[in-house]
Amino acid sequence: MELDTLRDANFKLLDDAVKDWSTLVKNLEALQKDAEENLHKGANKADWAGVNAKVSKEFIGKTAGEFTDAHAQAGSIHKILSDTVGELKGYHQQLVEAIDGGRKKNLKVIGYEGGFTVTTDAPPEARSKMDQDNEGDITALRDEIQGILRKATESDNSATTVLQAIADQRKMGFSDAGYKDRDSAAEAIKKADELAALAKKGPDDLSVNDFDALNAGLKKFSGDELFAERFATALGPMKTLEFWAGVSDMQRGNWDVNERRDQFDDLQRNLGLTLANATQSDSSAMADWKRKMVDIGDKPVYGNHGGPMGFQIMSNLMRTGDYDDRFLTDYGTKLMATERELTGNGERANLAWQHMGTDPRLNWIGEDSGTDPLTGYLKGLSNSPDAATDFFNQQFIAKDDPDNPFERDTDGNGKNGKVALSNFQYLFEEREWPEESNSKGEDLHTGQNNLALALEAATTGHPAGELPADGTPTHNQGQAKLFESLVTSISDDNERLKGRSYMSDSIGQIASEYLPDINRATSDVDPHPDKDDLNGQQRWKRIENLYPVSGAFAELNHRDASKFLFTIGQNPEGYSAVEVGQTSYMAHLMDYHLNPDLPDNRRPDYDQELTIRAIAGHSGEVSGTLAMGRNEAVASGAVSSDSKYDHSVAQWKNIASGTIGLGVGVGTSFIASPAVGAGVGGVAGTVTSVVLEQLFKDAEGNSKDGAGPKMGENWENGQDANMAYTRRAASEAARAHKHAHPGDVATWAEDESSKGYLSAGDYLERVAPELLTEI
Repeated sequence: MELDTLRDANFKLLDDAVKDWSTLVKNLEALQKDAEENLHKGANKADWAGVNAKVSKEFIGKTAGEFTDAHAQAGSIHKILSDTVGELKGYHQQLVEAIDGGRKKNLKVIGYEGGFTVTTDAPPEARSKMDQDNEGDITALRDEIQGILRKATESDNSATTVLQAIADQRKMGFSDAGYKDRDSAAEAIKKADELAALAKKGPDDLSVNDFDALNAGLKKFSGDELFAERFATALGPMKTLEFWAGVSDMQRGNWDVNERRDQFDDLQRNLGLTLANATQSDSSAMADWKRKMVDIGDKPVYGNHGGPMGFQIMSNLMRTGDYDDRFLTDYGTKLMATERELTGNGERANLAWQHMGTDPRLNWIGEDSGTDPLTGYLKGLSNSPDAATDFFNQQFIAKDDPDNPFERDTDGNGKNGKVALSNFQYLFEEREWPEESNSKGEDLHTGQNNLALALEAATTGHPAGELPADGTPTHNQGQAKLFESLVTSISDDNERLKGRSYMSDSIGQIASEYLPDINRATSDVDPHPDKDDLNGQQRWKRIENLYPVSGAFAELNHRDASKFLFTIGQNPEGYSAVEVGQTSYMAHLMDYHLNPDLPDNRRPDYDQELTIRAIAGHSGEVSGTLAMGRNEAVASGAVSSDSKYDHSVAQWKNIASGTIGLGVGVGTSFIASPAVGAGVGGVAGTVTSVVLEQLFKDAEGNSKDGAGPKMGENWENGQDANMAYTRRAASEAARAHKHAHPGDVATWAEDESSKGYLSAGDYLERVAPELLTEI
């Protein structure tokens, strides 16, 4: 900073800016509160339908989030400006006092562009001698002023760097980076540079202390936006790959670092979280980083000296964190292009990604080696629903591709023909997954399990392992289309799930969040009647009102839906997710349709008995189909004990606590009027919680003492329990809404649920007898 700039500084403009930012922060705080309390929460409670359900609710949620981010960013900028102005005022005062002190000693300070001079305040002809006589004072004043200007420059540059970094985080909208003061933001950037310098060291030069510093620093700052972007861009794409390849490969690098191998998983986790955070930045440097990382994905990390491909290294760093959707999409597109190249468009196994004994271990989170990059990439997709949906719906190979190796009989004429495959179809149905085993010699299926997790995110719209919440968007066309493909695939060949039972928890959760769609399918009503078929249109309108769906719905046929449920029922975790979800959904529907405030245009029938019987009958069929799968699994020995099912159902008591009616599969699809409410609390929460409490109580008792109906011995043994839950739901809802004859309502529900439950067996025996090998 120039001497005259600081000495003659007018801080009024800066003071005004600080004041303006302070006002803006206060205004944004009020807007943020209003947006969340009124706009966002109001949107979640509103009765959305049609286009509004698909677009408006999600848009309002994102807009409310922008107010939060705007408030955070404005707060950071205000604090940084306030700190910087305060410091500069202090340095200005120090400079003025230093110059005044020199003046009292007859010293004069002269500023010029690029520097300043300290000399004696004497006539030119006497100045040389006076300077010699006052050399000590001149040097002391010069050093003092230089120190003041240096600190002022550092303060000004630090503020500039931090403010520019914050501004660069988002091209559109606002960053949620929040800092208590300028120094904390500056420290994040400084630390990023220091740690990037350590990571740039060759593996031979990286010491144990360097490893510890990197691990601790990345853990501390991985959630800091400025740190993450600065660290990633300072390190660069290639050096990022070289660093992780060098550290994780115990055959390379400093052998002393191998003493920390029990912490390699922590470093991998912290590095992945940092890079994921960095990819959310819109800075030009980060855009270049992402582009180059994709470009080098199919190249050996050590160039002509070989080594693992970039994809094999980077994918293992995607197992943690939420990576930018666009980056994941671009990365996945080239990853699958590389897969096609290495497998002859999927015709043969990918031996390049098959772990061999001498290959380095690239993954330390879990047991698999990380050699197959799809394993880590799919885990990354499981945290990024939008990117996952887009990825699975992308085409893997076109039907008319001359090198397409895939043929199927698509029209039932006994002749095979070329077929196009999506990424979902290739990975779920056709890919020869690389074989790998753990230290005990047991087969590992991490890649396929991560495939199920990614499908969970792709179809539900929320990260795998989480439950739908108020802010979870309704299903969109891409998600519904993918769910249709999943149901059809498992229906066509149930070994795709039955033979990979480790996928069942995710597939069961997916199904539980499409229960309105599944219940619609059991009605056998055509969703696309001819425009001249008035009766058909009325029938479908009735089903739409009976099972209201907010957002896009998946069109399933009855046969596929039943075979799908039967297969899910053969695994305790899959069974429990759908059975608990269906019980909850059924109770919600009873409450919804028995509410006298429900508008007439939302009622499927003017006769409530028909409505209650329809709900109970279809719900009974869903539960009966699941019970048949349960019976098949126990009778065949695939599941050792029927009590495993009861135990799995009982586990949902803890999971569903506080989220009953929302977190067990109906939150994103169930539509309710403001008077009814679809969430926890009120009448809906009471009806649902009472029924689920009985379900969990029965399951806990059966799993402990083996008492109660043994559905594993005879699926019809579950009929009485299903009737009881359905009767209880109808009775509780009727009483809550002061229905004149609650006993009649309960009888309608009980009677029809029994018929529906038993009809599941008749239907499967008719359309899919080949599945019933043990029943």
